[in-house]
Amino acid sequence: DVLIQVVGVMAWAEIFFNKGKFFTTNMFEDKSRVPGNVGFDPLKFGDNKAARERLELAELKNGRLAMLAFSGMIHQVFVTGKPVLASVGDIFAAP
Repeated sequence: DVLIQVVGVMAWAEIFFNKGKFFTTNMFEDKSRVPGNVGFDPLKFGDNKAARERLELAELKNGRLAMLAFSGMIHQVFVTGKPVLASVGDIFAAP
């Protein structure tokens, strides 16, 4: 029940912030729209252009690192045949 509510709220947010344009054919019709910028910047990070570029690069690097970590977890499941958290005990077990 809670998961349905979360998905519903996220779907509403996508439709509201993108003004109904969430298909690849019409997503970038507005040339002033920048991907990832939904107009919410309460800490005013976007005011300083150099800091914003540094933060955008840091966000890309963190996302890539997270994808690499997730692929490592998937490969661990394939190699060991156990779920990720179930094999933690094997990692720290005495030899």
